[in-house]
Amino acid sequence: MYKAQIKVLLKQSVLDPQGQAVEKALASLSYDNVEHVRIGKYMEVTLRAEDRAAAEAQIREMCERLLANTVIEDYTFELVEV
Repeated sequence: MYKAQIKVLLKQSVLDPQGQAVEKALASLSYDNVEHVRIGKYMEVTLRAEDRAAAEAQIREMCERLLANTVIEDYTFELVEV
């Protein structure tokens, strides 16, 4: 069994209005040292696979097909054996 920890963020070239709103809110709370905020998604997926390579391939496919909109989002994942 493997567990994937997946992070999805908007690409750097895509405007992040939610991140900008949080950035402004933090500034209004006197957190003047905050330079930039990006908002994203975090997911954990546990799956059975024959080996690590198969698990990685399956997670990549899941991200490409459903979990991330690869037109506007980038994703990364870490895979650990459980």
